[in-house]
Amino acid sequence: MIGFADEALIEVRSGNGGNGCVAFRREKYIPHGGPNGGDGGKGGDVIFCVKRNLRTLAKIRHQHCFKAKNGGDGQGWNRYGADGEDCVIPVPPGTTIRDAETDEIIYDFSKAKGDESFTFLKGGNGGWGNVHFKTSTNQAPRHANPGQKGETRFIKLELSIMADVGLVGFPNAGKSSLLTYFTNARPKIAPYPFTTIIPNLGVLRIDDESDIIIADIPGIIEGASEGLGLGDTFLKHITRTACLIFMIDCSDENYLTAYDTLCNELQNYSDELMEKPRIVLLNKIDMEGAYDHAVELAEIIRKKEPETAVIPVSVMEGRGMKDAQHQIVNLVNEKEKREVKEDNFAQDISSSSSFMNSRAYIDDDEEGIQYPGSE
Repeated sequence: MIGFADEALIEVRSGNGGNGCVAFRREKYIPHGGPNGGDGGKGGDVIFCVKRNLRTLAKIRHQHCFKAKNGGDGQGWNRYGADGEDCVIPVPPGTTIRDAETDEIIYDFSKAKGDESFTFLKGGNGGWGNVHFKTSTNQAPRHANPGQKGETRFIKLELSIMADVGLVGFPNAGKSSLLTYFTNARPKIAPYPFTTIIPNLGVLRIDDESDIIIADIPGIIEGASEGLGLGDTFLKHITRTACLIFMIDCSDENYLTAYDTLCNELQNYSDELMEKPRIVLLNKIDMEGAYDHAVELAEIIRKKEPETAVIPVSVMEGRGMKDAQHQIVNLVNEKEKREVKEDNFAQDISSSSSFMNSRAYIDDDEEGIQYPGSE
């Protein structure tokens, strides 16, 4: 089984162009024919394309070097060399291409729609054959152009999981069980911490036309934002989610401080994370004393965050899960509505600006200002 891979350092090379050919027409009754050397073929490009069925960078990371084919050399009788085959590198949605040396972002597939592609390196052009160099004073040119060299770059690929909802919680809080309950995912579940060591994705089917993608991120521990545990490695995967679900184990002795600790770790990693809408699920209320803990904690959170939905649940027994699903759907729908309004607002501003510019042009013209081409 191929494991999850969220980073890959690779070398990519575009193909060299083929060399032009030096050749002359030689036939029985034409002993001194003119030049007929063909051009070299173009080298292959390096192209990245998004494939929706990919989830990791594992295959790419293990190959290390990707090369496009060189263009073929030109031949006599004006025969062109064949173009080199492109090197097409499939990547999962959410992949970012960075320069390995400067860490500069080259291309970001985080907002890719459909099977988007990006031509990163162009192959070298083929060289001209000697037929191009014939002149009135040089009827038999004996030189041709070599093909252009391709490019070589070292790049770093980074993958951020693309999901609508990110599950946040300490190890063994019940996130994997929640993912199993809501979706078709089957993550590993066991009664000990760090069962989940790679992010898992599941699809919550709402109806025939809409799905919600939920990402179960490996358990965060205190100090994760500083590199402790597994959280620092995978915190970046929830930066692009639409909203967050906080899972709190109310059977744990630290149930009162768990939520604040999680918020602090997310705040330390990125202010953007704390601005995301959220739901707090107080899990394991089926265990002794946990329900009372959940009631106590819910009251504390609601006083500090009146707009945050706080729901006591038992994933194992299914208690409170319908309410939780309803809140998740509402949260994602509200996020999508806000994005549509923002897009429409931006379009309105752009249209208004274009109208005002055209209006200013008309007003200036009415004042007698002459423009090139006007009478």
